[in-house]
Amino acid sequence: MFSFELLANAIVIGILLGGFYAALSIGLSISFGLLDIVNIAHPAFVIFGAFVCFICNSTYGLDPILAGIIFAPAFFLLGTLIYRIYYESFEKTGATALRGLAFFFGVMFIIEVFLIIYFGVDFQMVQAEYIDYKLSFGYVDIPFRMFVPFVIAMIMTLGLQYFSSKTFFGRAMQAVAQDSLALRLVAIDPAKIKRLAFGISLATCSVAGALFVIVMPIEPSVGRLYIGQVFAIVVLGGLGSQSGTLIAAMLLGLVETMITTFFGPSWAPAVAFSALILVLAFKPTGILGRVGDTRG
Repeated sequence: MFSFELLANAIVIGILLGGFYAALSIGLSISFGLLDIVNIAHPAFVIFGAFVCFICNSTYGLDPILAGIIFAPAFFLLGTLIYRIYYESFEKTGATALRGLAFFFGVMFIIEVFLIIYFGVDFQMVQAEYIDYKLSFGYVDIPFRMFVPFVIAMIMTLGLQYFSSKTFFGRAMQAVAQDSLALRLVAIDPAKIKRLAFGISLATCSVAGALFVIVMPIEPSVGRLYIGQVFAIVVLGGLGSQSGTLIAAMLLGLVETMITTFFGPSWAPAVAFSALILVLAFKPTGILGRVGDTRG
């Protein structure tokens, strides 16, 4: 039954969910959107980051968000190593299509198997003082479990947007998507830029993992459920556009929440794939267009 109370709460939760989706997708907007690397293992890296934060929280009592920030440099180094393997094995030889995709499928399954062996298949949760708090404004409730990740996601997304548009390295990342040959002409190695950019992409997984384990319990294979969402968001927003990714994440969060609230949760998983199909059919460049694409 429709009511303004349900509608108001659905809008609030949808916006908060959109911020969470932005955190999950922002790294993929770099690897897939700018570097043309179909990193289908991206959600698995997020879950790996979530388990790292879970260990820090359950063993040492460390706040999960702080743990995610602390381990971001380690994920950055892991990303540079994985790209080096990817570059030498596939990109350097021009075999980046199906073989590259298969490589990241393999990485995804390796992560899942490792987590299952170490943690089992039970759901795990973290503890933090703010998780059970909520703010109430009339009949609208704002749960801190989702509000805190929303704030962190906004900071991370806007920070990356500023970094990519205002710094030399950020502009170099965009130049890789636009014209790698021009980078070579000014004595910049595109492979080095892409290696560091892929490292940044994976560094976001550490923080996104911390937000994930705050929002909901985790188990090793849960990342598969979000493959459709993150790719749909990146394509919908415009490949390589951090601000477009944020807008698309907000739209997807709102639509999913509305459908779940008024029509039932069974319809929600179809939203991301439907959005992806519609965007590819009617506006392949996404909401803000692909970085470097000057076509109308």
